[in-house]
Amino acid sequence: MPPTTTASSGQQPGKSGRKKGRRARLIVLVLVLALVGAVAYGGYWSVSTVRASFPQTKGSVEFQGLSGPVDVKRDSYGIPQIYASSDEDLFMAQGYVQAQDRFYEMDVRRHLTAGRLSEMFGKGTVDDDEALRTMGWDRVAKKEYDTKLSASTKRYLQAYSKGVNAYLKGKSGKQISLEYAALGFVNDYQPEQWTPVDSVAWLKAMAWDLRGNVKDEIDRALMTSRLGPKQIADLYPQYPYSRNKAIVQEGQYNELTGTFEQNGSSKDNGLSGSGGSGTSTGGTGTSTGGTGTSTGGTGTSLGGTTGTSSSVGSGTAASALQSQLSGLSEVLNNVPTAVGVNGQGIGSNSWVVAGEHTITGHPLLANDPHLSASLPSVWYQMGLHCRSLSSKCQYDVTGYTFAGMPGVVIGHNGKIAWGMTNSGVDVTDLYLEKLSGDGYLYDGKTVPFTTREETIKVAGGASKKIVVRETNNGPLLSDRSDELVNVGRKATVDNAAPDRGDGYGVALRWTALDPGTTMDAVFAMDKASNWSDFRAAAALFDVPSQNLVYADATNIGYTLPGRIPIRAKGDDGSLPAPGWDPKYRWTGKYIQQDELPYEYNPSRGYIVTANQAVVDKDKYPYTLTTDWGYGTRSQRITDLIEQKIKGGGKISTDDMRQMQLDNSSEIAKLLVPKLLKIDLDDKEVRQAQELLEGWDYTQDADSAAAAYFNAVWRNILKLAFGNKLPKELRVKGQCLWVDPVNSTGPADETQKVRECGQRDADEAQPDGGDRWFEVVRNLMNDQNSDWWKTPKGVGDRPAATNRDELFKRAMIDARWELTAKLGKDIDTWSWGRLHRLFLKNQTLGIEGPDIVQYALNRGPWKLSGGEATVNATGWNAAGGYGVVWVPSMRMVVNLGDLDKSKWINLTGASGHAYSAHYTDQTGKWAKGELLDWSFSDAAVDKSTSDTLVLKP
Repeated sequence: MPPTTTASSGQQPGKSGRKKGRRARLIVLVLVLALVGAVAYGGYWSVSTVRASFPQTKGSVEFQGLSGPVDVKRDSYGIPQIYASSDEDLFMAQGYVQAQDRFYEMDVRRHLTAGRLSEMFGKGTVDDDEALRTMGWDRVAKKEYDTKLSASTKRYLQAYSKGVNAYLKGKSGKQISLEYAALGFVNDYQPEQWTPVDSVAWLKAMAWDLRGNVKDEIDRALMTSRLGPKQIADLYPQYPYSRNKAIVQEGQYNELTGTFEQNGSSKDNGLSGSGGSGTSTGGTGTSTGGTGTSTGGTGTSLGGTTGTSSSVGSGTAASALQSQLSGLSEVLNNVPTAVGVNGQGIGSNSWVVAGEHTITGHPLLANDPHLSASLPSVWYQMGLHCRSLSSKCQYDVTGYTFAGMPGVVIGHNGKIAWGMTNSGVDVTDLYLEKLSGDGYLYDGKTVPFTTREETIKVAGGASKKIVVRETNNGPLLSDRSDELVNVGRKATVDNAAPDRGDGYGVALRWTALDPGTTMDAVFAMDKASNWSDFRAAAALFDVPSQNLVYADATNIGYTLPGRIPIRAKGDDGSLPAPGWDPKYRWTGKYIQQDELPYEYNPSRGYIVTANQAVVDKDKYPYTLTTDWGYGTRSQRITDLIEQKIKGGGKISTDDMRQMQLDNSSEIAKLLVPKLLKIDLDDKEVRQAQELLEGWDYTQDADSAAAAYFNAVWRNILKLAFGNKLPKELRVKGQCLWVDPVNSTGPADETQKVRECGQRDADEAQPDGGDRWFEVVRNLMNDQNSDWWKTPKGVGDRPAATNRDELFKRAMIDARWELTAKLGKDIDTWSWGRLHRLFLKNQTLGIEGPDIVQYALNRGPWKLSGGEATVNATGWNAAGGYGVVWVPSMRMVVNLGDLDKSKWINLTGASGHAYSAHYTDQTGKWAKGELLDWSFSDAAVDKSTSDTLVLKP
């Protein structure tokens, strides 16, 4: 039976939301008046259309499937806490409530993961769908559901789907979300029923955005057209282990036992007791020769220029490979981002402090994942509470969830808390494949492709059929580009590589394309009550590999989960590999759970994870990745903790919050003393230089010094590195006159060719992250490095032959860049005027008509922070100063009193434009404020504004 309502519907904001509600109603009226004139879209939106999809938050609703009543208590920010008497009822209600607030987002997500966006949005997303169908995320998700997941997980997924579908029953599109009303102007799309596989597939999207170093593999290979091996090594320096500490400091791999062991025999690794064995489903073998380190591009080379593996020829073959990989980069960019910026700049902070160093005497845990800014936020806050814990009802957990997926991903229950950061572990490899009409070359023989046909339905147009081909290394991503196919056919090769045949392709090997058990891990973490339970749950967390920090009332810990491949000896995964050579194929073995690094109650009393190296390379035999973050954020957090501890202080919840907001620029500390010594002739440039005198290196939104420094930093990167990179890595549309690729020396002006960049602004290099901090740090004492040399610029911009001359040029260029952007008067400059956040609806807010974008998008906000700061409001130095990724949420869990924990989301609980809860947390988030986070029954009741009862 369809849901029946026994009380008035419509969102009821609490007291704190009434003023915002009045403002929202005024905006709605303005919107309606504007849309009345939108004749091109065949009609207009009335106030009733705008409000039709707002959720019912009071009274009661009946629907079939529940075994008993469920209470949904929302606070003044619309954040729900659900109370039920069985697991199935709990997750059914979660599905219903998330659909109330976020179904359009959920619907887009499942179309994304299934490669069916064109069914909603038409021909403009066909390329996206082709790339997604080629990888087959939904096919893998179905295999997981059918063959890997536990019976209880399947029951929960089924219950969640029932809840979503109960909400959908009997509703038209415009009653579900305003976006459907907009879509109704151009097609007759209607939402389908939700399925369990729709939920599982979302994990593939999350894993894709946190997949590791595919972009770095491509970039290193592309660089060979312009740069030699030493230059590439300069741009991918080794991790500074001596300066920026690894996560795990008190343990190492024991070659005799084949396990990772923490210093001190009394430490419990959590692998004993119930469920602690943590064996991997991917193979049990130990590694031989897996110790090789990488200098980031000086080893094997597909370009044929240097190295031990010249599998592909030089000359035109290398040039063909550049085009092949450039096209592949475009294919990867066609995959819509789910939670991040397609692998570039993805970071996060999480740390935990033991009770001996806190005011409460119990641990404190902080987490703020850095992801793409989206509207609504990728996270959805909620609590899932069994009225009484028993075998029938096992959950009492609260935190951050994904709309469209049951359970809590990050948060705490009544016993433990946990946080996540991306480990960056390399679980993806690209393979260059030698193709022919009959198949692909492997070990001297032609092997037939595995193929399937996919039909892409297109709203308002004809369907399109594609054939997906797979090799033994994975799907051929290069098939999704005609340009790549033609380049591969025309590639010229030498005797070191196979004959040309019909050309070359590029295949993707990725652990997430094998069925796994991550969905099981989510539920296991949600009900874990101690370190052993948590480690057992982590053993199920196949992909994406995440740094997991842990705390209970008396203990802290860290563990690295994930299905991490053991590669053959000599292959570190840093560059695309020759698929025809068996020695480069994955061994089929994976690092076992008891071999992976962990820490439990380390003697220093805290653990910090911020995408730095997991463990020192001399303490571990396996190559986890060659592309760690470089530890700038993690070391700053460590220093802040140490300053407090060594000063004799105790750390509070608010201290943890203040650490999350730290805006200190580490690269400014290195460069500013040098910049202040530069002798400048132009008084207006000197005036800008004077902003840096006495600056404390803090990048506050109102800081003029931060604005000027970041402009200087951007111009240093552009002059020293950006203008020397190949066009495939530079910003689209930015053109330079350069020497021809195949020239043997500097060309005269008549021989230079004009090359324009090909990358989107937020994907281009140099992005200015902490890898570039390390690059510049390593070059600082080499005044005459070739990197510091740059030709004369436009007008009277001087050439540079050494470091200080280039710095001078950058300071001049920065002054006039900011004059153009912010005005000549430096008293009006501020970092926040440059560094702004715009929140955009991820579909119609980007590609929709202007009036729809106006209706759905919000901003801007002027932000503090910056690239590789703890308050990591990331920007891409190659593309500009706008905010690209952000702390997508912030939380601090107080294990001494869970009701004194704090949290905030980037946007709000609601996905409905003009709801009072659409962006009601954003202002506080931008200021660094946190909300109270109620957990106990008494605290939840006290904070409740609205209660909805779901009845069977």
